[in-house]
Amino acid sequence: MGAAPAAHCTKGLGKDHMSADMRRFFEGTEMPTAGWWEALWPDPAGVLAAVGVRPGMEVIDLCSGDGWFTLQIAKIARHVVAIDIDPALMEIARVRLAEGGVLNCECRAGDAYEIAELVPKPVDFVFLANAFHGVPDRPRLTRAVRGTLKLGGRLAIVNWHQRPREQTTVLGEPRGPRTELRLSPEQTIKAVETGGLKLVELTDLPPYHYGAVFERWSS
Repeated sequence: MGAAPAAHCTKGLGKDHMSADMRRFFEGTEMPTAGWWEALWPDPAGVLAAVGVRPGMEVIDLCSGDGWFTLQIAKIARHVVAIDIDPALMEIARVRLAEGGVLNCECRAGDAYEIAELVPKPVDFVFLANAFHGVPDRPRLTRAVRGTLKLGGRLAIVNWHQRPREQTTVLGEPRGPRTELRLSPEQTIKAVETGGLKLVELTDLPPYHYGAVFERWSS
C-alpha cells in the first residue's frame, strides 16, 4: 500500500513555486498578484484576538505560509512555532520575523500530519488559517493536532465561507479555493469532532471567513 497523501498545508504560492502534489491539494489558493494576502487580512491581530490567542500562550502556527499571521502571534504569545512544508516560504517567514525584531519564534519545515514530532512539547494553542479545505484526511490531522495540545488546549481553524469563488474578491479578482473545495462550518465541525476535539466557539470573520475554535477536553 502506498503512503497516505501528505497534509502539505501551504498557502499563498504561485503556480511556478508549487510542486505537483501541492497543486493537487491547493488548486485555487495561488497568489496571482502580489499583495492580495495582506489586503485580505489587514488586521491579523484582530483575527487572532477573535479566535482566542492570548498573552503567555505557547502557540503553533500550522501551515504558516510566509508568516503574515506568525509575526502577529509572536507579538502576543510567549512562544510560537511556525510550521509549513515549503522551505522557501519558511525562509520568507524568517525574514519577516527578523525584520519585525521577533525573538520568540521558531520556523520548522515539515508536514502538518507530523506536528507532534515537529513540536514534541505540548502547547496551548494551534492556529490554522486558510488551509483546512485542502487537507486530504481532516480527522487524521485533527488527531495529530490533538496529540500536541495540552488538556484544555485549543485549535482555531479559519476557513473561507462556502460561497462561490467569484463572490470572494480581493483587489478586484476572485480569490481563495475553488467553490467546490470550500467547507461549511458544519462540515468543518464534523471533521474536527470526528478527530477528537470539541467545538467551543464559532465566530464570523468578515468579509469571507469564519473561525471555528475547538478544545481538547479529555486525556
